[in-house]
Amino acid sequence: MKTLLTGAALLSSLLSATLLASAAEAKVIAVTPGGDAQEKVQTALLDAKPGDTVELAAGRYELTDGLSLDVANVVVKGAGPEATVLSFKDQKGSGSGLLISSSQVTVRDLAVEDAKGDGIKAKGVDQISFVNLRVEWTGGPKATNGAYGVYPVSSTNVLIDKVTVKGASDAGIYVGQSKNIVVRNSTAQFNVAGIEIENSMNADVHDNLSTHNAGGILVFDLPGLPQMGGHSTRIFHNRVVQNDTPNFAPKGNIVAQVPTGTGVMIMANRDVHVFGNDIDANATAAVMLVAYTNDYADLTYNPLPRDITVHDNKIGKNGFDPQFPGGAIMAKAMGGALPPVIWDGVTNFTPKGASAPQAVHVRITDGPVANLHFAAPGAVFTAKPQVTPAIDDGAVAEPAPVVLPKAQATL
Repeated sequence: MKTLLTGAALLSSLLSATLLASAAEAKVIAVTPGGDAQEKVQTALLDAKPGDTVELAAGRYELTDGLSLDVANVVVKGAGPEATVLSFKDQKGSGSGLLISSSQVTVRDLAVEDAKGDGIKAKGVDQISFVNLRVEWTGGPKATNGAYGVYPVSSTNVLIDKVTVKGASDAGIYVGQSKNIVVRNSTAQFNVAGIEIENSMNADVHDNLSTHNAGGILVFDLPGLPQMGGHSTRIFHNRVVQNDTPNFAPKGNIVAQVPTGTGVMIMANRDVHVFGNDIDANATAAVMLVAYTNDYADLTYNPLPRDITVHDNKIGKNGFDPQFPGGAIMAKAMGGALPPVIWDGVTNFTPKGASAPQAVHVRITDGPVANLHFAAPGAVFTAKPQVTPAIDDGAVAEPAPVVLPKAQATL
């Protein structure tokens, strides 16, 4: 008896056959340093087919331009982040060190140094994994360094695991306008922002170390971007300690406004949960909740942080030398240091495009909490803040854990 395949079943059968064929034909493209490293590495990335591994042997690769990969289902692998080093100190252009525009790509076990632009950027892809990497600007913190170390944007199913970034002039580990994100087991130091989740949805940031940055971990939402309405981020089991590098962001960048010595900052985002972290020795504040203060035209934008919880963190000595205007006077009035959590307290502001003030729920049990009671974003502080042991205006449900596809979960 003949079996009649539907169109969907036929497509599935053909896809399975294609994947099996690709797996059977998969090969390792070996690359060694020396000679014309630029041509050898880029040619390997161009020649790769789905299922292939581009294997970069131990050594230093002196590159003169950025690299790019646009083939799906490829692994780019080195011999370790201290053994395989891609150096872009002689890069002619100003682009990324490595630009990825294809899905199901894993970059692992190598280092990227001194890229003129971003270290490793992935744009518009699905299932992108950064594993056991080092991205560094070896001259130390400078405004002329590249903006981002590891930079997935407009992507889905993002894994950043065992990554170290040093010296980025914006954010060391930055995830923008993306969905379904895990950042774990990583280290960010000597960047402007250590780890930043911006205009993104469903992110788990856990078991990381963010230290010696201007700001430790930031969760922002900005207006006028292709993906708006960032929400559902869990920040847990991280060490956010001694973020003390003076802010060296180029003038005009939004992160140039982040006060040096900020532990965790949440701005204009929704449903953010901060719990189980070790937050210590940050001169400005352990945790700050602030509204976006610049003018904006985007009628879909809400500049207020809302549905925020801060609970069960281990908070040490923070806020002893706040680096924002009026901070020193405020700290003196509070006995020499700011409380663990600073909230601008904007709750009755009506965003552009809205007909009434939007609900703002904040649950903070890691007090004391300084509520500045600003009437609007960017208001001038004119009254003594209200300091309370805690703020609890209703339970805010914690987002579900992020679940990545099986191929990433097993990396």
